Amino acid sequence: MVAQREPYEVPAIRAFAAELTAWRCTMSKVELAERLGYTPQLIGQIEGGKNIPSKQFAEDCDTYFKTNGLFVRLWKLIMETRRMAVLPPGFSKYVQLEAQAGTIRTYSLVLIQGLLQTEEYARAILLTIQRPDTVEQFVTARMERQAILTREKPPRLWATIDERALRSMIGGREVMRGQLEHLLELSKRPSIMIEVVPQSADEYAGLGGDLILLGFDNQPDIAYTESAGRGQVVEDAAGVSEFQVRYDLIRGHALPVAESRKLIESILEDL
Repeated sequence: MVAQREPYEVPAIRAFAAELTAWRCTMSKVELAERLGYTPQLIGQIEGGKNIPSKQFAEDCDTYFKTNGLFVRLWKLIMETRRMAVLPPGFSKYVQLEAQAGTIRTYSLVLIQGLLQTEEYARAILLTIQRPDTVEQFVTARMERQAILTREKPPRLWATIDERALRSMIGGREVMRGQLEHLLELSKRPSIMIEVVPQSADEYAGLGGDLILLGFDNQPDIAYTESAGRGQVVEDAAGVSEFQVRYDLIRGHALPVAESRKLIESILEDL
């Protein structure tokens, strides 16, 4: 697997890295690489938690260090939690906070936000960015996240969506028809407000990318954004305030809920 710039947050990957570093302590990375038949760069990436070891690598470590299967057991644990392993760093923390939020404000520029996606739409997106053998795990996890919208006391959700996200042909005509119909159904719920920024808005603050704001009853608001495959949870007051201002600027260009529904219906009719 290709190494990433920042260490993975998954405990099993960190445990593998720590054990490898401990067992290698009497030799250099170069020496271990030569004895196992790998590059020093790979050894460094795995010890730094920036790359996921293969089963063969784990077996080779067990054979060389005579660890009675320690590294293979850790590799199996990584595989059991690999859905987390390929999530953007920072996203796992966000999901935990999302489940506790009383209010959720989202803005989507080119793709409909995960909480509002149909299973088919989510699968079409995930097939373009994840390994085929992990896609169904991601789809299931995304659908499970949506349970917060149907619980006894659901969060209040304001979803602002750029019109281009509604017109992108994700997964084909039938998938998009199902997704737009789903949005119309969701918009009937009293706890969900869907607003669309029309294409006529031209330049506006939303062109910088997606953002999410979470509000809580007993703790400060937080913001979340993704860039270059890395998720960032923003908790400092000044940073959150900047996102709140940007979100308000975006909503200033959005159509009211009723007009947004009409726009979604018109796009659906054209499919």
